[in-house]
Amino acid sequence: MPSFTRAIRPYVDAELQAADRALAEDDATRAFVHLERAHVLGQASTIEHVRVHVRMLYWGFAQRNLREVLGQLLRIAGAATKTVFGLVPHGNTGGADISPFRRMPVPPDLDALIRHARER
Repeated sequence: MPSFTRAIRPYVDAELQAADRALAEDDATRAFVHLERAHVLGQASTIEHVRVHVRMLYWGFAQRNLREVLGQLLRIAGAATKTVFGLVPHGNTGGADISPFRRMPVPPDLDALIRHARER
């Protein structure tokens, strides 16, 4: 496993666990915010990038959101084939409501975690 993946995984896991807690509290909106944060953190790692999009796909099914399901199927294919080449728009939150090509600002707290993971 590449060092960045190993270093960023605990932070991605923390956001995925927060998403699970939000879903357990029946707060799908808050859960998706945590999935988006996990996406920003993990998008430079093929493994983490695909893993987060799969979780977003499950969220879409659970919410019966066809747009999200279809969007995530496309994004899973893109993450699996493009991430290794660095062809990901930095900061993109990964939901189907955002263009998969749109660069977005990275929240300062996530930027600090990403920089820390890259330095390890």
